[in-house]
Amino acid sequence: MTPRFDAIGLVVADMAASVAFYRRLGFAFPEGAERQPHAEAPLPGGTRLLLDTEEAVRSFHPGRPAPSGGSRAALALLCDGPAEVDAVYEELVGAGYHGELKPWDAFWGQRYAVVHDPDGNAVDLFAPTPSAQ
Repeated sequence: MTPRFDAIGLVVADMAASVAFYRRLGFAFPEGAERQPHAEAPLPGGTRLLLDTEEAVRSFHPGRPAPSGGSRAALALLCDGPAEVDAVYEELVGAGYHGELKPWDAFWGQRYAVVHDPDGNAVDLFAPTPSAQ
């Protein structure tokens, strides 16, 4: 038997806020997910994004330490082009989400930006720049 990659799981403080954030980015959480302790959205290729509330995780892992410090992982979202990186970043920051890194043309050939989800997890937005394609 060989384990296979199946899902990315995030522990969230506020399910409704997290579901709303990821829905803005096109993740298809089912109706009512914002009221559940566990929610899943399908991803391309059959993987899933899993969200679990801190309370749900503590129900089976009471000794789990509370999160602290900066984000150690990021979700990276490919945009259709540089203009979409800018537009999505501005839409999210305009809606009150924290923009960590404004869109810029990275030396590795991408338009790149970073926003934070409601729990401070980094969400990278990127697209190849025309000169890199």
